[in-house]
Amino acid sequence: MKAGWWSALALVLLLPVPSLGAWLGLSVLPGRPLGRALFFAAKVWLVALPVIWRLAVERRPPSLSPLRHGGMVRGGLLGLAMAAMVVLAYAVLGPSLLDPPALQRMGAATGLSDARVYLVAALYWIGVNSVLEEMVWRWFVVERFESVGLGRWSVPASAAGFMAHHLVALRVYCDWPATLLCGAGIFIGGAVWSALYRQTRSIWPGYLSHAIVDVAVFAIGWHLIRGG
Repeated sequence: MKAGWWSALALVLLLPVPSLGAWLGLSVLPGRPLGRALFFAAKVWLVALPVIWRLAVERRPPSLSPLRHGGMVRGGLLGLAMAAMVVLAYAVLGPSLLDPPALQRMGAATGLSDARVYLVAALYWIGVNSVLEEMVWRWFVVERFESVGLGRWSVPASAAGFMAHHLVALRVYCDWPATLLCGAGIFIGGAVWSALYRQTRSIWPGYLSHAIVDVAVFAIGWHLIRGG
């Protein structure tokens, strides 16, 4: 089978899974053991497929995505710029689009209103989850889209895939205007990080940018959960 066909198969096997897992776990079966299991299984598959693909299909050794073309300063500056835009959007539009009492109830129900729990969740999300997202959505998905012939269009294509499952999750907690605004921000972030990957062939410049934005997002989340 040609490389392009293999890559198309990989995309078919991967792209729908996170959205399906979020939909089943958060909307169809919320709070139920089966819903949690399906949500977790989707997360595992999202990471397992790229690892299996590299080792078994491409027959290439594991890689830490080394920096060979720089990009960390660029990633850091882009992260600071996007974090500033996130904070500005929250300051201007947050009061009219978000529902702090609903988010506070969610925080109380999940334990996130406890500062220690929130800090652990933030550290995990920034230090682990965001690295895995860069591995999946920038390295694996961008390269698969390139392999099927999309070239530079792999940037918006991977960003759209990255945005999709976030939209499903956001809709559970937010109305449509807030969901779409946040989704647009996620798409832009995903496109920036995908472009950084294409320029540097390393996930780390995008990760640095991603982590800086995550810090801003978690700071806003804490402000909302604690009632401003």
